[in-house]
Amino acid sequence: MAVSAPFHTANADDPKPDFALKSKAVEITVTLDADLKANQPLAENLLAEGKRWAQKYLADANKELKESPERFSEGRTWSLDRNYEMRSVVAGHYVSVGRSDYTETGGAHPNTDINTIIWDNTTRKRISIRPFFRETADDGPTLKAILEAIVVSLRAEKKERDTYTSDADIRHYLEPKLLKIGAVTFEPSTEAGKSSGLSFDYPAYAVGAYVEGPYDAFVPWDVLKPYLSAEGIAVFGGTRPAETSQSEK
Repeated sequence: MAVSAPFHTANADDPKPDFALKSKAVEITVTLDADLKANQPLAENLLAEGKRWAQKYLADANKELKESPERFSEGRTWSLDRNYEMRSVVAGHYVSVGRSDYTETGGAHPNTDINTIIWDNTTRKRISIRPFFRETADDGPTLKAILEAIVVSLRAEKKERDTYTSDADIRHYLEPKLLKIGAVTFEPSTEAGKSSGLSFDYPAYAVGAYVEGPYDAFVPWDVLKPYLSAEGIAVFGGTRPAETSQSEK
């Protein structure tokens, strides 16, 4: 059974999903926050992705139930939730979206994955950060500099949590490659319409042991400045709002 809700303006705390699937094996929900639902082209894109994700897991769960019914004894079922939230809007049309997936499929513990999306309201398409830099070649100067700044940020956070061992242990998980450096979004700024830098999200396991939980690394725009394209120079400025940095502590 599938239930789909229309786009609507809702309270940010409204838990009602925008799409849901349920069978004897699994319950799955997909939820967009109110700010995203107010942006209909983006909301449609995200919900379409969420539906594909949900339908894949529905098929997987139903197959697992058929092949291994003992895993679903005593009323046990899979549970999956995908949530999309708006992170920032930069230059009036670059929208940063956080996507978190909670999955409980009968393993040792539930898992949460974190990913991000950058959407251009003008072209109504997803984009990468490539246009904002003069070059983003794998192992090139831009991504090497960004990786160094990420290590500095993660080192500080790990020391605060008392989980730091060495920079080498952090580097073990990351590479100076666009697809290996982390899920990225534009960070808000004290300067209206600008971004104060890039934020990189890492779920549990991504840069440490599962028990450490997720991490967020912030790279301020002054680190990025030598590598920015004209388009990048136009979108960055100001500093990170105090409430943003404090909310992650």
